[in-house]
Amino acid sequence: MQRWHGLEAIPTGWGHCVVTIGVFDGIHRGHAAIIGDAVQMASERGVPSALITFVPHPSEVVRPGSHPPVLTSIVRRAELAEELGIDVFLALPFTLEFSRMAPDEFVHHALVDRLHASAVVVGDNFRFGHKAAGDVALLGRLGRTFGFSAHGVPLVHEGETPLSATYIRSCVTAGDMTTAAAVLGRPHRIDGVVERGDQRGRELGYPTANLRTDDWVAVPADGVYAGRVVRLDEWGRTAAGPPLGVAAISVGTNPTFEVRQRRVEAFVLDWSGDLYGANIGIEFVQRLRGMEKFDSVEALVRQMDLDVEQTRAVVPA
Repeated sequence: MQRWHGLEAIPTGWGHCVVTIGVFDGIHRGHAAIIGDAVQMASERGVPSALITFVPHPSEVVRPGSHPPVLTSIVRRAELAEELGIDVFLALPFTLEFSRMAPDEFVHHALVDRLHASAVVVGDNFRFGHKAAGDVALLGRLGRTFGFSAHGVPLVHEGETPLSATYIRSCVTAGDMTTAAAVLGRPHRIDGVVERGDQRGRELGYPTANLRTDDWVAVPADGVYAGRVVRLDEWGRTAAGPPLGVAAISVGTNPTFEVRQRRVEAFVLDWSGDLYGANIGIEFVQRLRGMEKFDSVEALVRQMDLDVEQTRAVVPA
């Protein structure tokens, strides 16, 4: 898959393609339905499929300070899009100037003049252009003017609930990782670099990888979780090979030791080695319990023993 940043990265002589557009944070099952239709249509027409997404999240530009928690980094988003068969991943810088583009200006500049779209596939609730003035109906009318077809894909529902990044964020915030995984189609994962902590876990017999993450990452509610740790390469992509292993994960401030800084720490079961400075991803499979303050270190260690036993029971090795 080709990865482009900005419209200027589109090569000279680029031919026709089928385009899908959206923030696609999380690339959940609903997104997969949209992307799947675009990939299939491109295959039927014998042209590449291209996915347009935006960085940073449009909300942060239009309403500064309103940036929602991020489910997937731009690197992870590209990786997941590639797994779904996308040929080109195009990240467009979302600036204040860009946000003021009229719908027809965006269509002509990006979809027609640069990408030469023969078809555009989006979700039924797709909005675009200044003040989100454009919708699927307008996209269809512009398509008839500029020579491409527009296709709105119905939203995927779980019962009465439409699958959306907003819904997943609410699950993650509540610590409901089982529902989040069901909507995503995989466990929620946060990526980052292992940094040196206070090394208290090592003293207790449970050395942990302390994760430093980017801003706005969707960190689950405080508590202890069962999950996995995967190794990432230097660019933050999932490294080849099996995961580092099953992990018991702590999210919170560690009230037993009166630590004020909120941390994400993972104890990788049956693994030893130095992870400092490594890029890793932590997958959250299930919440085991809330964050607690214990009366003694001994009581904390006994609970940690139980957490590890429960983690083994919840997550297959």
